[in-house]
Amino acid sequence: MLRITLQPRWHIGQDGGLALDANTLLQLLAAVQASGSIAQAGRELGLSYRHAWGLLQQAEQLFGQALLVRGRGQGSALTELGTKLIWADARIGARLQPLLESLASELEGELGRVQRRQRAVPRLHASHGFAVAALREQLAARQVAVELRYRNSLEAVAALSQGDCELAGFHVPLGEFEAAAAQRFLAWLKRDQHLLVHLAVRTQGLFCAAGNPKGIQGLHDLRRRSLRFVNRPEGSGTRVLTELLLQRHGIEARTVAGFDNTELTHAGVAAYVASGMADVGIGVQTAADRFGLHFIPLLKERYFFAMPPDAMERSELRPVLAVLRSPAFRARVAALRGYEAANTGQVMAVAEAFAG
Repeated sequence: MLRITLQPRWHIGQDGGLALDANTLLQLLAAVQASGSIAQAGRELGLSYRHAWGLLQQAEQLFGQALLVRGRGQGSALTELGTKLIWADARIGARLQPLLESLASELEGELGRVQRRQRAVPRLHASHGFAVAALREQLAARQVAVELRYRNSLEAVAALSQGDCELAGFHVPLGEFEAAAAQRFLAWLKRDQHLLVHLAVRTQGLFCAAGNPKGIQGLHDLRRRSLRFVNRPEGSGTRVLTELLLQRHGIEARTVAGFDNTELTHAGVAAYVASGMADVGIGVQTAADRFGLHFIPLLKERYFFAMPPDAMERSELRPVLAVLRSPAFRARVAALRGYEAANTGQVMAVAEAFAG
């Protein structure tokens, strides 16, 4: 099966002058941050001490200031500039990786169709999430081809309704907000025709800096003008949830500092907060855990893939459904922090899922 991988690359240099091997530098800084040792970091990356030291000196010459603080017998630590470079790289990865994965998947599909002279792979449109990424890994491991495109939840279900995909990912909160949130998607889904396959239950909550230095206790703290918020884009399921939560607490969106600042993914929001560019955001617990953030749970939600009425009879969907319903995938989802997989793979009608 054809596989394409796209990765972002840095270029740092001066006009007509010094240029850095920036990607190696970033890997080196991250390794030094983890180990506290230039020599150890170099060994992990397969670089000699001389090469690693020379690269750091070259970078410090270019930036005009130190990237490391070095002490005898005390190892090495990153300066503020060094730390900023690491977090900038993390934000770039969180922001661009889903887009690059989506583009790579589209290219795989296009080139595959040229090879086969026909389209034979199902199209999956979904918002980026950790369980969706885990599914892509499991499908690839089993040589099951899909054409994956990351889109927000409303765009995904609209694409399914219009025949532009066979699987559409969306998520709906459990509890008091379920009816209002589901109604946006039910405008595109026929209750008595479309099928749903349950992906996971996951926990959404507030992201705060490690140690919660701002003393954030709950959503009501967004009334504090001193707190900088980072949001998700219009049309995303988490943006819908955010607006419903603000309404419940009587908070007007225009009064929330940073409400119009957006990141495309949960990981993007987490990286934004972890880098110090915002004080609080909303997303899934897995992202907070991976970026070392303080997490305040707010509610749980169900994530589904919507499918055509005849999905169970479609030969191209059977391998995908087999993976979704496999014990191995269920275990993979259950291992994600903040995810529950008790019903992963269960197929039901829309009317059954939203009986209320």
